[in-house]
Amino acid sequence: MSYSLNAKTRPAGQAEVDRASGNVPAVVYGGDRSETTVVTVALNEFTKVYNEARSSLIDLTIDGSSPVKVVVQDVQFNPVKDLATHVDFRQINMSKEMSTTVALLFVGEAPAVKELGGTIMKMYTEVDVTCLPKDLVQEIEIDVSGLKTFDDGIRIKDIVVPAGITLDEDMERVVVKVTPPLTEDELKAMEEPAAVD
Repeated sequence: MSYSLNAKTRPAGQAEVDRASGNVPAVVYGGDRSETTVVTVALNEFTKVYNEARSSLIDLTIDGSSPVKVVVQDVQFNPVKDLATHVDFRQINMSKEMSTTVALLFVGEAPAVKELGGTIMKMYTEVDVTCLPKDLVQEIEIDVSGLKTFDDGIRIKDIVVPAGITLDEDMERVVVKVTPPLTEDELKAMEEPAAVD
């Protein structure tokens, strides 16, 4: 799926004016750019694309020129309203490998949860990858249906990645496993009020 955004160049120092008019101040850097370009994008358009695209490539059109391929490198949010207040777009050279993070999508049902009453524990929800831009995916699936006991776990080395993608992680790291249910003694201990000095 392809994503696109329109941006306009803006003078530096007008970030608050941008925000007040329903836009998000942003910068574009990297690729074949010799310097950072200061731009603004519509908040509602950016929010929609960001919620769908995440680590995907975006066609960014600046002042009506030919679109360039970018990824969202960083977003700052208003802690109260949870709205984007500043965006860093990194322009991508399509002929060079890039490093980024990709979300993990956990699919299937773990027998250790369904039959043994355990709780699935996701240690990580994204991974660092290297690939050519054309090979970039939005998410990588992990099937948890092989977690049959509390000793089973899925490690980085067990993840099946699409062609062209390399994982930049410790291969022995556990990504997901199932923990056993709490015993009656553990549940009682949690219910008891903490001792007061």
